Amino acid sequence: MAAITHSDIVKAPKALLHDHLDGGLRPATILELADAVGHRLPAGDAEALGAWFVASADSGSLERYLETFAHTVAVMQTETGLHRVAKECALDLAADGVVYAEVRYAPEQHLERGLSLDGVVDAVNAGFAEGSAEAAALGRPIRVGVLLTAMRHAARSQEIAELAVRYRDAGVVGFDIAGAEAGFPPTRHLDAFEYLQRENFHFTIHAGEAFGLPSIWQALQWCGADRLGHGVRLVDDITGSPADGGAMLGRLSAYVRDKRIPLELCPSSNVQTGAAPSIAEHPIGLLHDLRFRVTVNTDNRLMSGTSMSREMTLLCEAFGWGWAELRWLTINAMKSAFIPFDERLAIIDEIIKPAYAKLLG
Repeated sequence: MAAITHSDIVKAPKALLHDHLDGGLRPATILELADAVGHRLPAGDAEALGAWFVASADSGSLERYLETFAHTVAVMQTETGLHRVAKECALDLAADGVVYAEVRYAPEQHLERGLSLDGVVDAVNAGFAEGSAEAAALGRPIRVGVLLTAMRHAARSQEIAELAVRYRDAGVVGFDIAGAEAGFPPTRHLDAFEYLQRENFHFTIHAGEAFGLPSIWQALQWCGADRLGHGVRLVDDITGSPADGGAMLGRLSAYVRDKRIPLELCPSSNVQTGAAPSIAEHPIGLLHDLRFRVTVNTDNRLMSGTSMSREMTLLCEAFGWGWAELRWLTINAMKSAFIPFDERLAIIDEIIKPAYAKLLG
């Protein structure tokens, strides 16, 4: 069978659970918005600026990686800027064959020019609606669900959780916390997580990217996360592999697998931040072989110079995967989405399964 190419994968339907709005801007848009608000950038043309973001993020440090967001967040402080970025996000994901996406951002980071939290959410929602409508008109329908993120080093998680619940019937499907893990455990935000549980609302937590097993354990057993944002360091609780004659799962990794807790793995980003040594050595291969609820995601398309199709292409090249594995990853993601069950099932049965049935022959 001929190898699957990137252009082949672009045409296949994909589901994305972990994508940051402020990590996926078009470089040309950053230049235009920066000029409008008077923000100084490290490069003056789109190609050079895009290269700067990838090079700066490619440091092996999560903290250094996160510093690149100063420039994207700076141009997302107005209603016009937020609307445009969200609209282009929907269009770019749809052009890459993504049929369902959950895109996250932190409203508290977009208040520097006078917007309210509700104003931020309204602007982003309007942008996603317009972008999705344009994508559908172009024959690339996409559904975008929003995750509102609280910053783990700040003290507004309860406020953001209440904001998310307030918009639960207007496009917001879940809650998240993000930012540097070390020194900022998710248990600092227990009030927010307990509130979300009382409201029957979904949430994921960035965990197991930079800080390891304690971060994962706290996210699940103290906070009650539905999914793990990254969770790549779960392999620290696994010894051996099926290829070596067997793998031994520790108590935590066994619990995650038994409970079918979804892992929002982001291969290229994980390599950039030092959470994985390379794509070929990324734990996603082992976690797939052990049948964890694995999903593949982009994290930050600008900083990683990536897309869903590129991530899948890299995995096919590294692990010899084909359409069967890509179908499995895509259905895993849809099963794990934060929209209602019947809506997830409709996308799986009406879009994903028929398309992959043709690809599988």
